[in-house]
Amino acid sequence: MVAVLPLVATAVTPIQYNYTTLDVPGAVSTYAMGISGNEIVGRYSDGSVWHGFLYDGNSYTTLDVPGAGFTFAWGISGNNIVGSYDDGGFLYNGSSYTTLNAPGASITDANGISGSSIVGDYFFNNGSTYTYHGFLYNGNRYITIDVPGAGATSLNGISGNNIVGVYGAYGNENNGFLYNGSSYTTLDVPGASSTSANGISGDIIVGAYFDSTYHGFLYNGGSYTALNAPGSLSTFATGVDGNNIVGYYYGGGAIHGFLAIPVPEPSFLALLAVGVPAFLARRRRCHP
Repeated sequence: MVAVLPLVATAVTPIQYNYTTLDVPGAVSTYAMGISGNEIVGRYSDGSVWHGFLYDGNSYTTLDVPGAGFTFAWGISGNNIVGSYDDGGFLYNGSSYTTLNAPGASITDANGISGSSIVGDYFFNNGSTYTYHGFLYNGNRYITIDVPGAGATSLNGISGNNIVGVYGAYGNENNGFLYNGSSYTTLDVPGASSTSANGISGDIIVGAYFDSTYHGFLYNGGSYTALNAPGSLSTFATGVDGNNIVGYYYGGGAIHGFLAIPVPEPSFLALLAVGVPAFLARRRRCHP
């Protein structure tokens, strides 16, 4: 039997990030959900319909599954994008859409992708019973992944063999987790009443937690760092690639996407301040 192990970590500690707001032109709400290199995916509302988007650092491209009532883009890996539309999930390779439906499921959501591996969740509704399960799709078959004892499991992000998500009672999924292929580790921000793990890149995990409001967080294996977009009333971190984080925040009466990049540490800046003049002085000595 697989045990769910609690993760003991230090309290939330401050760190500095540079935040860039991401708003699709003309949108009333923008949610940045996934990042791969310089490309970011998410969803936006034009006031009547939800669309997916791809942002390459310069321009936004709308992503709409043909014939769908709505399209959400959740994750990206290289040229491949996953997401949800109507009652199904999808994989988009830059030119065509492939439907993703877990066998027998009422609804399927594709939430994260790493290489050829896709994670998400699926939902059964037989009229009287509702069940919610996570899945890993390897290109050939769907593998159900459920946190032991949980009423509901959702897989949100994947990096190599490591998967993150959220679990709990159905309708009240309030514990984050990390799954390494053999064991589950619970991720709960100290003092929070709920935690959701949303994205992973190597050893870095991002997500959101609630105390009196919502905050994003970064977990590096030893401590949690709070992420709050400047001027926001609530912040959600949803995706990470290397040290760069995407998410969304509520502020100014609207939802905005964001890209957060760490500010270099003062010690590094001090080293540059000392090192560059010294290097230039040495060049002057060597080259009169």
